[in-house]
Amino acid sequence: MSIPEIKRVLLKLSGEVLMGDQQFGIDPAFVADLAGEVKAAKETGLEICLVIGGGNIFRGMAGAAQGMDRAQADYMGMLATVMNALAMQNALEQLGVQTRVQSAIEMDKVCEPVIRRRAERHLEKGRVVIFAAGVGAPYFTTDSGAALRAAEMKCDALLKGTSVDGVYDSDPKHNPQATRFDTVTYDRVLADNLRVMDASAVALCRDNKIPIVVFSIREKGNLARVLSGEGVQTIVQDQ
Repeated sequence: MSIPEIKRVLLKLSGEVLMGDQQFGIDPAFVADLAGEVKAAKETGLEICLVIGGGNIFRGMAGAAQGMDRAQADYMGMLATVMNALAMQNALEQLGVQTRVQSAIEMDKVCEPVIRRRAERHLEKGRVVIFAAGVGAPYFTTDSGAALRAAEMKCDALLKGTSVDGVYDSDPKHNPQATRFDTVTYDRVLADNLRVMDASAVALCRDNKIPIVVFSIREKGNLARVLSGEGVQTIVQDQ
């Protein structure tokens, strides 16, 4: 089963992929490679929104686990996503791709606030829009932010680029016998806790009939292959 033809897509990247081979932070060379992938996808005629996590800099849940107040830690994580968004904006614009960053936490010196109609206009003008700071509230992950923006912007699909090439029935890093799904339903993901995205994000995509495509962003050229219906991926949608 494949996803229908798409015109507008939201690409969700985990913050960890921006580290490249580093243990922490942002690898400018790897971000430049990712920007090249996004540019190539845009040149096929797609309208592209981006959401990038912040785990390469700070993860709210990890901070909370170490004794920080959860809400305070989550706000710090949101700021980390803004830093990643600005890094990706810089890399894209160095390739000649006009890009706008919209943050759910207002900081008008560095980016725009999230305004849906303005974002629509940016996309119509051929710009890439990067949504930062999640949903602007603690206790929600950037996965939930990505699902929310995908629904808000009426995206045809949500592509989740990770370090793993799809959805497995168990963790392939710990179980070499894990089986990858080519396609799986939202309800199966939720019932079996397959950890594609957090439950609220999966439910939001299900309720708005937005397919979730999980693939490895670390493999060069894989984004273009996935968008063309090729490449290794898992599609989460109703059967």
